[in-house]
Amino acid sequence: MEQKLSINIGELESWSEIIRPQTGLFDLKLKEVWHYKDLLFMFVRRDFVATYKQTILGPLWFFIQPLLTTFTFMVVFGTIAGISTDGIPMMVFYMSGITLWNYFAECLNKTSTVFKDNANIFGKVYFPRLIMPLSIVVSNLVRLGIQMTLFVGVWGFYLLKGNALHPNLMLLLIPYLIFLMAVIGLGAGMLISALTTKYRDLIFLLSFGVQLLMYATPVIYSMNTLPAKYAWIIKANPLSAIIETFRYAFTGSGLFSWYALGYSSIAAFVLLILGTLVFNKVEKSFMDTV
Repeated sequence: MEQKLSINIGELESWSEIIRPQTGLFDLKLKEVWHYKDLLFMFVRRDFVATYKQTILGPLWFFIQPLLTTFTFMVVFGTIAGISTDGIPMMVFYMSGITLWNYFAECLNKTSTVFKDNANIFGKVYFPRLIMPLSIVVSNLVRLGIQMTLFVGVWGFYLLKGNALHPNLMLLLIPYLIFLMAVIGLGAGMLISALTTKYRDLIFLLSFGVQLLMYATPVIYSMNTLPAKYAWIIKANPLSAIIETFRYAFTGSGLFSWYALGYSSIAAFVLLILGTLVFNKVEKSFMDTV
């Protein structure tokens, strides 16, 4: 009688979450990620508040940082080095590259250290680990939105002054270009983050590598000014077409190619799939090595 009663009680038990020890490589648990969407937005709010909580100027740094970088580029590369801006006002030219580049660099840098930075949380609480890199990409969208407002304000000022700026229908691609930047930053960041759990040296090389990558991307120069024998190297970088298309949309100057943008799109999604698969595999055992 007692055995029958215990069986009936067991049959009535209902679990809200079942954690299984073994999952397949392609089991990304995307439905579970959606189920934890409230946690994602909580992390987004945490990142936004924590970054500038104890600063004097607070969110004003969102405006100050791109302005200081732009002025530095104008002096060093525009005035001293004399690098051509393809007839575009220097402030518009450099800020158009910096705005998208900053978003990519922030996504890549923060996602690349997500395992190391959040080891304490990962070791104590269960939630889909993909939530953390996704929250980084989304929280940086807030920063990008503020800096895009600044850039559009500067661009509009020079446009009204009658400068040689020719906005076109490619402006409709801006959301897609931002999406591609997010995908590349997320995919590359997850891939590097998975590797840094075992090879810590990559963390030290990361910031240096991001700086080098900026010079291999048309942020401070136009593709039109490159010698033909070097142009193919820059075109091989999937970020190049995104930056050039963004600049072309607002100014009408630079190179635009559907083929180049298609190449960037394919590279972005391949990188995202590869990064997600490696991240999904490593997150099951990273606590043993981090």
